[in-house]
Amino acid sequence: MKSPYDGYSIDQWTKVTEKLIEKHPLKPDFLVHVVLSSWDAILKTKIADKISIAYDVKPKPQIMGFFLHEVVAHTIQMHLPSEWRKELSASDKDVVCINNPEYSVEIKTSSNKNKIFGNRSYTQETSSEKKSKSSYYLAINFEQFDETHELPKIRLIRFGWIDHEDWMGQAAASGQQARLSTDVETKKLLTIYGP
Repeated sequence: MKSPYDGYSIDQWTKVTEKLIEKHPLKPDFLVHVVLSSWDAILKTKIADKISIAYDVKPKPQIMGFFLHEVVAHTIQMHLPSEWRKELSASDKDVVCINNPEYSVEIKTSSNKNKIFGNRSYTQETSSEKKSKSSYYLAINFEQFDETHELPKIRLIRFGWIDHEDWMGQAAASGQQARLSTDVETKKLLTIYGP
């Protein structure tokens, strides 16, 4: 699949991303609402009707990221069930556009202040049974629980397009993480909420 950035220099990427976001059926205001309401719902959740996620459990970032990933996808499906659905198979994006799969979205969450990460598989070619790593991405950065009694907040929400080739694996052979360059993070993902 040809990248929408083919033929454009890095200083033109922001304009390309703005056009990609403009034509996408999920609008930034809607995505911000879904993410913030999903986060609030997670923080209000109780386990066994008594144990508070926010005050008793205070899950580690990986668990909060998992909850957020799942609740955001489910919430989009609940709001627009004839147009969007959660992934059902390994070849699906996290949120599938039923009528036009090219608009399907991957969700990435991170407790890092402003970076998102993938696993090392993001740097490898995709087999036909697996989903392509070139896609629209919804990137969400959130605060961790700490010793204070203040609840963590969503720091940053970005939306845009990332190509498979944008993911860079760790140099060490044992490294399991993939990251993005600063140019990709700031020009292919545009801030729709946050500083």
